[in-house]
Amino acid sequence: MDASFLLVGGVIFLSAFTQGLSGFGVALVSMALLPGLIGIRASIALVALVGFVVDLGVLIRYWRSLQFQKILPLILASFIGVPIGIIVLRRLDEGITLAILGGILAGYALYALSGLRLPELKGRAWAYGAGFIGGLLGGAYNTPGPPIIMYASCKKWPPKVFKGNLQSFFLQNSVIVLIGHWLSGNFTADIWALFWRGLPWLLAGMLAGLSMDRWINPELFRKVILILLVVMGIRLIF
Repeated sequence: MDASFLLVGGVIFLSAFTQGLSGFGVALVSMALLPGLIGIRASIALVALVGFVVDLGVLIRYWRSLQFQKILPLILASFIGVPIGIIVLRRLDEGITLAILGGILAGYALYALSGLRLPELKGRAWAYGAGFIGGLLGGAYNTPGPPIIMYASCKKWPPKVFKGNLQSFFLQNSVIVLIGHWLSGNFTADIWALFWRGLPWLLAGMLAGLSMDRWINPELFRKVILILLVVMGIRLIF
C-alpha cells in the first residue's frame, strides 16, 4: 500500500471515528484534510460516498431515538438546496471553493467553541431555512452539518434524539447528494477505487467510535476536533 493512500485512509478513519463517537463530523473532518491530499473536487465526490455509509451505520445505532416528524421540514428544504449547491460548485474556481470551505469550517468551529447559546427557534420557517442552507452546503461541499447542528442545538433535543435525528437528516441528504454527483458524472473510476480501498478504514473508524463512547469523553474529544477544524479551516483560506 503506497504512503499517500495511508494518509487518505487515516483521514477516512479519523472522520468516521469522529462521527461514530460524537454523532457528526465525518464531512467536516474529511473535507478539512482530504483536499490537500487528492484535490477539492475528488474530495467532494469521495466524501459523498464515505458520508453515506457512515450516516447509515450510525443511524442503525440510534434509529430508536429518531423523531422523523421533527426533521421532515429540514429534509424537504434540503432537496431544493442540494442541486443548487452542486451547480454552484461546478462554476466556482478551485481557489475560491477552498477559501469558502475554509471559512465554513473555521466559522462553525469558532461558534461551537464559543459556547454561544442561541434562543429556541419556534415555527417551521427556521427549519426550512436551516434545511435549505444545509442542502446547499451539502451539494457544494458535503458539509450540511453547521446549520443543521445549530438548529438542533436550539431545539434542545436530548442527546440520543439529537444523534438519531441528525443521522437521519444526513442520510437523506446524502442520497440526494449522491444522485446529483452521479448525474453530474463526478463518480469517476478513480473515485470508486479510492472508496473501495478506504472502506475498511471507514468501517474500522466508525465501529471504534461507536464502541468507545464509554471510554472517551465525547465532549472533550469534540473540543479537540473543533480546535483542529479552526486551524485547518484557516489553512484552507490562506
